[in-house]
Amino acid sequence: MTVTLRALLGASVAFTLAGAALAETTITVATVNNGDMVRMQGLMDDFYAKHPDIKVEWVTLEENVLRQNVTTDIATGGGQYDVITIGTYEVPIWGRQGWLESLNDLPAEYDVDDLLPAIRGGLTVDGNLYASPFYGESSMVMYRTDLMEAAGMTMPEAPTWADIEKAAAAMTDKDAGIYGICLRGKAGWGENMAFLTAMSNSFGARWFDENWTPQFDSPEWKATIDFYLGLMNNYGPPGASNNGFNENLTLFQQGKCGMWIDATVAASFVTNPKESTVADKVGFALAPDNGLGKRGNWLWAWSLAVPASSDAKDAAKTFINWATNKDYLALVASKEGWANVPPGTRTSLYSNEEYAKVPFAKMTIDSINSADPNNPTVKPVPYVGVQFVAIPEFQGIGTSVGEIFSAALAGQKTADQALSEAQALVTEEMKAAGYIQ
Repeated sequence: MTVTLRALLGASVAFTLAGAALAETTITVATVNNGDMVRMQGLMDDFYAKHPDIKVEWVTLEENVLRQNVTTDIATGGGQYDVITIGTYEVPIWGRQGWLESLNDLPAEYDVDDLLPAIRGGLTVDGNLYASPFYGESSMVMYRTDLMEAAGMTMPEAPTWADIEKAAAAMTDKDAGIYGICLRGKAGWGENMAFLTAMSNSFGARWFDENWTPQFDSPEWKATIDFYLGLMNNYGPPGASNNGFNENLTLFQQGKCGMWIDATVAASFVTNPKESTVADKVGFALAPDNGLGKRGNWLWAWSLAVPASSDAKDAAKTFINWATNKDYLALVASKEGWANVPPGTRTSLYSNEEYAKVPFAKMTIDSINSADPNNPTVKPVPYVGVQFVAIPEFQGIGTSVGEIFSAALAGQKTADQALSEAQALVTEEMKAAGYIQ
């Protein structure tokens, strides 16, 4: 009887320990509502099969709202999220603040040395990788090959802004609901100002001179905004001041845009016949230049990071390893085809013979490699960043300036008024922050 009781007790303890080992850890992932991140949520069966002890709860938000919520949570140490989706702008700033966990202890199969150097460098501070890229991107021209052909035109592989304006005029047919060009107009430092800052680089403009004096009163910014407003007012869709990445993606997929200059990551969505009515009629070109040696393309990575305030760091890192390693790329390829694999993060992807057949693969990597965050514009600058300025204050001032330029696009103020307001606002903020006297 005693032996039997001991055996039962032993079995009970073993069962209890096994149950404890399999106890669920719940992590909350905050992410952006773009196609790649939504697709990942549809592939979670693979993660759960490998990690049945981890449950993932998703908070999926529009880009501007995500940035606001995540910034507030991490700055206050709120601990609301265990994995956050952040970009190349936030990582170095937050890493230096001690707000992010180092990912240097990810397992060997993660293969950190396979990350593209340009992307890895932007996510590393003092030798610590603070975020793992889910996808990397630059920006490029996506255009309707059928409309270009009908107009008797050919898009150069490396167009100028003059080429873009000419093509936009030729492809616009407002009676048919086709607009020659779709560009970001929605206010936000990562929305319209990402596009406009990159565009301004190719016009020779800069946010600040070497002494941190704002430059919106310069002729280069005047040329940038005048050209942008002219393009959009003449050849853009109505209500463009409300359009960001997702809105323009929908317009292009519906066949309403002759051209769209935006993130290289959009290529898989505009060429996917399940989602795009013009999937077989899309061509690609480098972002435009103005003959000054700089193209209007950016450099970015949406990446996954673990806040220092998370109480489930190990489970969070397990999830990040799954979501950003080479096996995940193979998983997407097996389910959706190589064209839909998250691009721009790993060297091995661009040496893959199957991926090389994807029509936008070469243009994507060429665009990424042509962006130079250390020398983003024609004249010297005191900051790092192609479509942003890597200082903590930029998130606020970038969005405020974005609101001013969005209002100009909506016809609520002139270009000169917008530039004057931007100059005054940024000057005041930079004085308050101590950059200038």
